[in-house]
Amino acid sequence: MAQIPELSPLTRQLGYEFRDESLLHEALTHRSVASLNNERLEFLGDGALNFVIAACLFEKYPQVREGDLSRLRASLVNRDSLAAVARRLNLGDYIRLGPGEMKSGGFRRASILADAVESILGAVYCDGGFDHCRRLILDLFADRLEQQPDLQGLKDAKTRLQELLQSQRIALPEYNVTDISGKSHDQQFTVECRIDALGCTTTGVGRSRRKAEQIAAERAVEQLSR
Repeated sequence: MAQIPELSPLTRQLGYEFRDESLLHEALTHRSVASLNNERLEFLGDGALNFVIAACLFEKYPQVREGDLSRLRASLVNRDSLAAVARRLNLGDYIRLGPGEMKSGGFRRASILADAVESILGAVYCDGGFDHCRRLILDLFADRLEQQPDLQGLKDAKTRLQELLQSQRIALPEYNVTDISGKSHDQQFTVECRIDALGCTTTGVGRSRRKAEQIAAERAVEQLSR
């Protein structure tokens, strides 16, 4: 089992000194190591993170509707975004993993890195309270919060197609499964997207009906935007 290195470089990067450093140790302990691990702190940190980012977006974009605010938050608070924060902090050097996770490169895995970020936020909340936790969240996400969002780009293809058709007062498309192939555990769905009023038909293939529909819708948006 890997030992945690000296934590002072990490706390300097966080800009927060723990009164109870055992909380930070717990936040950096994966469930593959011990029964006392970072899962509970991860749960707490996840809640704090979602609230703080939601409140920030609510204040920053007073004219943006609920659906777009939700998409904005999801673009900021997701596994890949959190893993990027973890890599910036070099968290992979500090996380305690069991032998199996160590051998499989768990210290590089996005899900483990993302969970560790949320766990640290939970630990800061427990150690110093909400204000310190909020300050750390806003600091870690400052660059991304400053970027001007592309609200249209955050919408999935079916939503973009629906809005495009509604803006032209055209009936919504029909999605029909035309083929299902492969074994039950590895199926491929073929879906047809038809817009009769425009004589437009596109096809999408994916490992789920939803994925296939999104691909077909994306192709329809591309075709109608030419």
